Amino acid sequence: MNIEELRKYCISKKGVTEDFPFDIDTLVFKVLGKMFALVGLKKWEAGEKAINLKCDPEYAQELRAEYSSIRAGYHMSKKHWNTLYIQEGELSPKFICALIDHSYDMVVKGMPKKMRESLQ
Repeated sequence: MNIEELRKYCISKKGVTEDFPFDIDTLVFKVLGKMFALVGLKKWEAGEKAINLKCDPEYAQELRAEYSSIRAGYHMSKKHWNTLYIQEGELSPKFICALIDHSYDMVVKGMPKKMRESLQ
């Protein structure tokens, strides 16, 4: 999966915007203003292809135990975020998309009802 495929997938989801709120290197995808995915572009271009995704804490632990290329979120809450090291080749594009969906859904689930309904 290349960066443009990843970006296109994230931005196609309802209510999603992309932004650089931290610096000119960290691309952040938000649903209604809430982060669900982060990508360090400088590292990506250097071959360290990784994405941070929100995750249910129990599922996060299961994923880390099963996949060596899924680790506790880099510079994020270790309980609620995972970093997927895509360059290691262990994760299929389909699985990466499923984990992006999970992250998006986790963020939406935590929103007030009115915000969730606006995504219908």
